[in-house]
Amino acid sequence: MRHRARRWTLAWRWMFGLGVLAAAGALVLGQFGPAAASPASAARAAAAGRAAAPAVYVPPKKVLTLGMHGPAVRSLQQRLAALDYWPGPIDGQFGLDTLEAVWAFKEVQGLPVDAANQDQVSRTVERFLVHPGAPRVLVPHGGSMRIEVNMSNETLVLYVHNKVRLISHVSTGAGCLPGQGCGWTTPTGNFRTIWFYKGWIHVPLGEMFNPVFFIGSTYAIHGELNTSVPWYPDSHGCVRIPYDIATFFHTLVKVPGTPVYIRG
Repeated sequence: MRHRARRWTLAWRWMFGLGVLAAAGALVLGQFGPAAASPASAARAAAAGRAAAPAVYVPPKKVLTLGMHGPAVRSLQQRLAALDYWPGPIDGQFGLDTLEAVWAFKEVQGLPVDAANQDQVSRTVERFLVHPGAPRVLVPHGGSMRIEVNMSNETLVLYVHNKVRLISHVSTGAGCLPGQGCGWTTPTGNFRTIWFYKGWIHVPLGEMFNPVFFIGSTYAIHGELNTSVPWYPDSHGCVRIPYDIATFFHTLVKVPGTPVYIRG
């Protein structure tokens, strides 16, 4: 669920410069424009990214940062898509979709994400992209289709037929929130998807987009405006995923019935 008080520092200077505040206002009204990925177009784009990815990733001889564009960014997007991260359209534009895929990749590799490096792909990260590690399996025999949420590195992994289908950055319970006290935790344990609500739903603690609930009508895997899914734990207890992934996530899982495993 959304917490409005905390905000990022570095990455949004570029976003503000592009006038994304106006786009964010449209999103709040539920009027996300043509850039939004429908479930079908998202699947096609991901498949195209995998198909177009070269057999060997060749790192560029420069650090890539949020806001850049060109062949090196396209190659990065292709590599991330081939590794089952979601970088958004394979268009050579280093935007938020790609940035959040980079975060997820860093988190799986055990590399730090912080205020100093949140908006860049360093030479170290590029080397890991050549020889990447796979996400740690939390529940090896948890079912051929399952969702694993690892709060130790803020990632979600979806398995379909026991193979990784999607790796996403998440933001889970913050513990304590400024002006709101403590106790905001994401429950750990074994759950199952229960029900899905299409679009925006307003709840006492904020808004959720396309929530897939796994505990009653309280805890869900859901999207928000990308500016509300930071690289650190910041939710009231839900598992927040980027808006672009939330547009199609529910189409990849069975609702109800998909196991959801959450580990600290």
